[in-house]
Amino acid sequence: MLNLSLYSATVLIWGSTWYVLTFQLGEVSPDLSVAYRYALAAGILLAYAFLRGNLKPRNHSLKDHAYMALQGVLLFSLNYWLFYLAAGYLTSGLVAVTFSTICVMNMVNQALFFGKRVEGRTILAGGLGLVGIALVFKPEVDSLDLSNGALIGLGFSVLGAYLASLGNMVSVRNSAAGLSVIHVNTYGMCYGAVAMFLIAIASGSELTFDTRFDYIWSLVYLAVFGSILAFGAYLTLIARIGADKGAYAMVLVGFPSTFH
Repeated sequence: MLNLSLYSATVLIWGSTWYVLTFQLGEVSPDLSVAYRYALAAGILLAYAFLRGNLKPRNHSLKDHAYMALQGVLLFSLNYWLFYLAAGYLTSGLVAVTFSTICVMNMVNQALFFGKRVEGRTILAGGLGLVGIALVFKPEVDSLDLSNGALIGLGFSVLGAYLASLGNMVSVRNSAAGLSVIHVNTYGMCYGAVAMFLIAIASGSELTFDTRFDYIWSLVYLAVFGSILAFGAYLTLIARIGADKGAYAMVLVGFPSTFH
């Protein structure tokens, strides 16, 4: 029952974020928007941890912090930056389709990094899911014009999905090492936010903030629901059942975006 609840929370929240993300596009550069998102999420988690008094740096080794930072960079910064960039070239539906390939990527990466045998039924279920979501977005796929920058958008999406898959693998390692999901997410989002601010500065992005209501409410929604709650549910799920089966949620995430 708990696994079903975690699946449901992940799918319903992340399914809506493909649409909410479009309100982030405009005045603020994608790298800076990702930095704001995870800085806000990290700040909320740090405040929560401070109030509970259960998050102390000395409780974790430098090695643990290195892996939490790696998870933060792969799962809470670079991949989302690439999805933001992809959204500038593709519809949210097409970004969702390419993101769903993380299901297959997780199967392959678990076999490569952890020697976990890929089960035939897992491949079948993931394949059917990918075919299903591709059929749902068939009109958008058919109308894809690779001459207008869409190929760049597809490249960003696929690379973002693969980095997210690698982040899932680091999450599996962190769970196996006994690190709690909330601790890893708190530190990981801090590291991810710092990484994105550094990328924004290095790339010459203008340090601006969009004060429009649409930008602010979407930023808060993505930080609280899309980052804190959804990642908490999803990473707990893959800690319980594995990254290959947990990634089924990524296939289902694309379906709510059919209602936009």
